[in-house]
Amino acid sequence: MHGGPIKAVSGSRLVSAVACEAFDLARSSPSRTGDEKEETEEVSSSRDGVSQDPSTPGEELHVRFSKAVLRFSRSGRASVREVGWRPARFRAASYNKLMKAVAEVGSADDVLRLFGEMKRSECKPNVLCYSTVINALSTAGRHEEAEAMFEEMVSSGIKPNLVSYNILVKLHACCTKKFDLAYEVIAMAKKRGLRPDSTTYSTLIAGLCSAGRIEEAWGVLDWMLEENCPPTTHSYTPIVQGYCFEGKIEPARSLMATMADVGCPPTTATYNILIGALCRAGGFEEVEKILTESVHKGWKPNETTYNTYMDGLCKSGRAKEAFDQLEVMSGVGLSPTAFTLNILLNCLCCDPEEVLVAKSLTERSSELHWYVGVVDYNVVMGGLCKAGHWVGVIKLFTDMIKKGIAPSIRTFNILIHSLCRGGKLRIAVCMMNSGEIIANVVTYNTLLHWLYLDGRINEVRHLLSLMSASDISPDGITYNTMIDSLCRAGKFLEATDCFIRSLECRFSTDLLLRLICRLVRNTRLKELLRLFRGIEKQSLSLDVRVFDSLIKAACKEGFCGSAEIFVVCLILDKMLARR
Repeated sequence: MHGGPIKAVSGSRLVSAVACEAFDLARSSPSRTGDEKEETEEVSSSRDGVSQDPSTPGEELHVRFSKAVLRFSRSGRASVREVGWRPARFRAASYNKLMKAVAEVGSADDVLRLFGEMKRSECKPNVLCYSTVINALSTAGRHEEAEAMFEEMVSSGIKPNLVSYNILVKLHACCTKKFDLAYEVIAMAKKRGLRPDSTTYSTLIAGLCSAGRIEEAWGVLDWMLEENCPPTTHSYTPIVQGYCFEGKIEPARSLMATMADVGCPPTTATYNILIGALCRAGGFEEVEKILTESVHKGWKPNETTYNTYMDGLCKSGRAKEAFDQLEVMSGVGLSPTAFTLNILLNCLCCDPEEVLVAKSLTERSSELHWYVGVVDYNVVMGGLCKAGHWVGVIKLFTDMIKKGIAPSIRTFNILIHSLCRGGKLRIAVCMMNSGEIIANVVTYNTLLHWLYLDGRINEVRHLLSLMSASDISPDGITYNTMIDSLCRAGKFLEATDCFIRSLECRFSTDLLLRLICRLVRNTRLKELLRLFRGIEKQSLSLDVRVFDSLIKAACKEGFCGSAEIFVVCLILDKMLARR
C-alpha cells in the first residue's frame, strides 16, 4: 500500500483530488502492467485508426463507430441544452408547449420551475398545463407529487378533462400498479360526464400486461366492446408485449395476425416488441425475415427497430453483424441515435482490444460533436475495469469531472472497484469516507471484499456499522463475502453467527453447504451445532443436499471412526425429525 496523507480538500473538490492523486500514484507505480504502460501508445494508434479512409475494406469496429458518431452529430438531434427556457409569448399555450418540450429532454424539476414561473406571472395555468406537469411528475416516478398536483388543479377550480383522467389512470396502472385506484379513476371520469376513450382502456391494459395480468387485460378488451369503444392497435400491442415478456412468441405472432384481420394492423412499435423477443431467444434469422417482409406488411422500421436488433446482436457476441446494421440504417435514411451509440459502445467495450479505443473516442467526444452522458462513461469505465485497465478508469473519471458530467452511483462503484483492483484500497476507502458519494449495497460489498482480503478487520467492522447507520440492508453477496472471509481468518464462531443473522433476510442453501464443509474440515463441532440450532429456530426446511453434504464431509474427515460422529448423528436426527 502506498503511504502519504491525502490532502484535505473540502466540498465537491475532494473526489476530484482523490482521483488526481490516484492518477499520480498510477503514473509512478512500479506495479503497473505492461498493457497499462503501453496505453498511451495504443490510444495514439487508435486515433490514427479513427481517421482511416471510409472506403477501406474490412475496417475496424472503432472506425465504423467513429463514423456513426459523425452521422449522429450531423443529424441535429435535440438535447436539453438546445431547448429554449423562455416561452415565445407569455400565454398558457406557449408555456404548455415549452413545458412539454422540456419534459421530453429535461427533468421534472425544470417543468416545475417553468410552471412556478407561470403561476407567478399574470398568465394563469389551464387544464392542459396542469396535465403536462402531472404527466412529467408521473413519468419521473414522483407519484405523490403528481397526485397532489391533480388535487391542486381541482381545488383551484379547474375542471379535469379526459386527458387529465387518462394520466391518472397511467399513474395508477402503469407506475404504481394500484389497479383498484385505476378502475376508480375511470368510474370517477364517467361520474363527471366524461366518456372513457380507447386511450383510457389501452393505458389500463398496458399496466395490467406489464404486471403479468394478461387474462384481466383481455377482460378489459371485452369491456371496451361493451362500452361501444372499439379497440385500436394500441389496445392490442400491450398484450403482444405481455406475451413477448413471458417468452410466448407464438401467441404474440398469432395475436398480431388477428390484429390485421380485425382492422388494427400491427404498427412499427408492435413489430419492435416482437423483434426484441426474437433477439432474446436468439432468433436472428426470423428478425431478418421480418425486416425483409416489412415493405409488404405495410410497416416501416425506425431507429428503435435497428437499435433493438443491434442490442440483441451485441449481447449475443455478434458485434460485426451489429455494426453492419449501421449501413442498413444509413441506406434507409435513418441516422444513429444516442441509444445506438451506447449500444455500439457496449460492443467495443466487450472486446479487450477495442476498449482503449472506446476510451479515446469518449475523451474526444467534444471534438467529435458527440454529447456523452454519464451512461456512456459508465459503459467505457466498466469495460476498462473488466479488462484490468484501472489506470484508464481513473483517467476517464477525471475527464468526466472536467467536463462537468455528474457521476452516478454506478460510476463510483466502478471507480472504487478499479482502485481496489489496482492496489489503491486506501484511496477507495478515503472516497467512501468523504461523504461525497451516495453508496449502495454494491459499494459496500466491493470494499468489504477487499478489506477482508487485506486483513483489515477493524475497518470492516467500521464499514458494517456505517452500512447499518445508512439503512442499507446486506444482501446475499455481503453475507457470502463476510462468511468466507471470516472462515479464511479462522473466525468460525463469528462466521456461524453471521450466517444465522443472514437468515433474517434470506436463506442460501449454497452458502450453508460451503459453511458446513468449512466447519467439518476444521472440526468445529460446537459451531456446527450452533449453526443447526439457529436454522431450527427459524423453522426452515432443508433439502437433501444439506444432509448429503454433511455426511460426505464427515466421512471425508474421518469422523466415522471417532467420537465426533455422535455430534453429526445428533444433528441429522434433529433435522430429519423436522422433515
